[in-house]
Amino acid sequence: MLGRPKTPEAYVDLVDQALFEIEDLRMAAEYDMESMGAATEFLTELERDVQKLRDSMADGSYRFGKENLPFFKVVEHQDERILPFRQLLLKINETHIKGLDAGDD
Repeated sequence: MLGRPKTPEAYVDLVDQALFEIEDLRMAAEYDMESMGAATEFLTELERDVQKLRDSMADGSYRFGKENLPFFKVVEHQDERILPFRQLLLKINETHIKGLDAGDD
């Protein structure tokens, strides 16, 4: 995955992609509980936190910050075998903390 998004629209797209991936993982976990069932333990919390982020973007209340996003505590404890889009979520968190990529760093 390349650097942070350069525009607000690209940032919103990342969050939308994360919501799609969460739903996709939920369906996979429900289909194959034996190998993917561990994902169900954190998916509800993850989806709630990412949806809150997206809602704040839609209603204009979102602000970049210096703290990790709430879902980070879930993501940091998972590996990519259980959370295959972990890097996407880490990129969203990094963008939240560092801001959009203005090309000046």
